[in-house]
Amino acid sequence: MKPYAIVEWNDTKSEAKGWLCVYNLVEHYSGGGVRMHPSVTKEEVIRLAKMMAYKYNAAGADDCGGMKAGIVYDSKAPDAYEVLKRFIQAIRPYVDLGLGIGADLGTKGPDFYKIFEELGMRVPATKTHCEDPVCIKGREQIPILVDAMIDGFTLNDAMTGYGVAFAADEAWRIRHREAGGARVVIQGFGCVGASCAAKMKQLGYTVIGIADAQNLAVCEDGLDVAELIAHKNQYGEMDPAYFPENYAVRPNTEWLDVDCDILIPAALEDVINAGNVDLLGDKLLVEGANIPVSAEADDILRKRNVDMVPDFIANVGAIRFFSRCRRCQIEFTAEGAIRDIEQGVRDNVRMLFAEKDETGRYIRDIAFERFEPTIQTDFEFTSNR
Repeated sequence: MKPYAIVEWNDTKSEAKGWLCVYNLVEHYSGGGVRMHPSVTKEEVIRLAKMMAYKYNAAGADDCGGMKAGIVYDSKAPDAYEVLKRFIQAIRPYVDLGLGIGADLGTKGPDFYKIFEELGMRVPATKTHCEDPVCIKGREQIPILVDAMIDGFTLNDAMTGYGVAFAADEAWRIRHREAGGARVVIQGFGCVGASCAAKMKQLGYTVIGIADAQNLAVCEDGLDVAELIAHKNQYGEMDPAYFPENYAVRPNTEWLDVDCDILIPAALEDVINAGNVDLLGDKLLVEGANIPVSAEADDILRKRNVDMVPDFIANVGAIRFFSRCRRCQIEFTAEGAIRDIEQGVRDNVRMLFAEKDETGRYIRDIAFERFEPTIQTDFEFTSNR
């Protein structure tokens, strides 16, 4: 299956460039995030859009296809917000038709709502969404709920990381007949990595290593996740000034070298590749990031038939929330939203591991087959304007 549409953008006021890839449409609708990072490539955006198509199916969102957008630019640059705004302005015709864009790596959810307001745009929705009373009610709840607090996080910042933690916990329970007790290393300390670390500790696991864009912090007795989160710098990175003496500070490239039981990559793509995949050993791999394993490394993992939870199963929290909230299928509280995410994630993990045990097949192959994207063939678009 090939992507439905790919759009290239070149900024006129900076060196930024970017791509929008609509992988598929379901009921004339598609959704996904916009990432901003110097390493973004067209090929990466296409791969991410494809995974979004699988992710929507895994989330039970049977009325939405997958898309992704990426901007080649430093999200820490002073003009990053303006670059994002110009990109959204460029793809506005697609957004006005209802293309559901939101935050991803290097971008922030509140910035999108602010840009929509500055450009006189509605929150993305199709004509059907704008006329359906159920969708109208659900969409009204989304901006309220994303700012609701749970365990010190906004729901927006917690939902995906919590889902990853539930996936890891369920997989560990299945294989070891017990919850908690395992040692965890997390690569990435943005919203997903930080909230996942907090929930893993809450579930009884020991987070012994966290790597961010600058450092790897390791402590065999367990890191104080709450303190690390409380003292993150403006870029969301750990501040070594607050590390206790018993923390070992190592290069962030050594995160795979740390002896642990559960490994959670929760940042960039292809961080596990042919050059380092052997370091994975017999660790349980839970993919908090999108496509963190390269195709070459995945071939090796397939031959070893390792236990793992694919990205479009583990990090489905935000997708499930926005889809089910829009259709009024959840309780309109932060706790209700998290309960719904937990149920969906745990159900999928149980199903995949049960089929692996029955058939002996690699879990990612099972997941690809189970959640193959829908292909829409009729395209009669009507603007919601």
